[in-house]
Amino acid sequence: MNIQLFSKNALVGAATQGIGLGIALELAKCGANVTIMARNETKLKKVVSTLPVVHPDQRHQYLVADFSNFEEYKKIISHYFSHHSIDILVNNTNGPEPGLALDKNAEDYQKAFDLLFKTVCETTLLALPHMIQKKNGRIINVSSLSVKEPINNLSLSNSIRSAVIAWAKTLSNEVAQHQITVNNILTGYFDTERIQNLISHESKQTGKSEEAIKKARENKIPMKRLGRTEEYGHLAAFLASEYSSYLTGTSIPLDGGLNNTY
Repeated sequence: MNIQLFSKNALVGAATQGIGLGIALELAKCGANVTIMARNETKLKKVVSTLPVVHPDQRHQYLVADFSNFEEYKKIISHYFSHHSIDILVNNTNGPEPGLALDKNAEDYQKAFDLLFKTVCETTLLALPHMIQKKNGRIINVSSLSVKEPINNLSLSNSIRSAVIAWAKTLSNEVAQHQITVNNILTGYFDTERIQNLISHESKQTGKSEEAIKKARENKIPMKRLGRTEEYGHLAAFLASEYSSYLTGTSIPLDGGLNNTY
């Protein structure tokens, strides 16, 4: 299977590190024109300069946007789509702060909703008119295994990501007639800055060493290791390609078998 995304335009959120970066790199390797989106322009410039260019007409660019400020984000993303159209949308944001349900209030959930749900909804609805016109499009939502089984200490993420999954399934049924696919990737434990931050937070709460916490997580995974971001990119590239043209409305666990151990 040779995935070619030549002439396809992709927009990838939170792509200066971790999973978003892994996806952006793989889409670029497959020939897509990739726009990466994040809040740190210095990091964006550095990443754009390192994205692979595999054919002469391939172009990469970046968009400075802060997912945590929805009103500003809305202005920026609306302006972007007034001048651009895309074929592949990867909805990915930084995660909300960890914490117990008992420690969170309604304002915390509203902020998480703006971050995880409203940005995804706004971006997708702006991308869809071009996809509908072309009768082709790929929407990929980076989600979490927590939608199947809530993860301790992630009350905000557990709640809002489940809402995104329900919305995505509803949307997939509505746009399927236009040959647009909508799929979710349920993320397990990957070797990223995010997982390191969560381990550090748990270490401070419990007094356990970070090394012990990481090892405990790895031992829960049948493959006994964390995932690599390039492995995430491989699945995203498949979902972005014509090989996945009849696959929609799904939530695919990518977790080294962890989902099967619940």
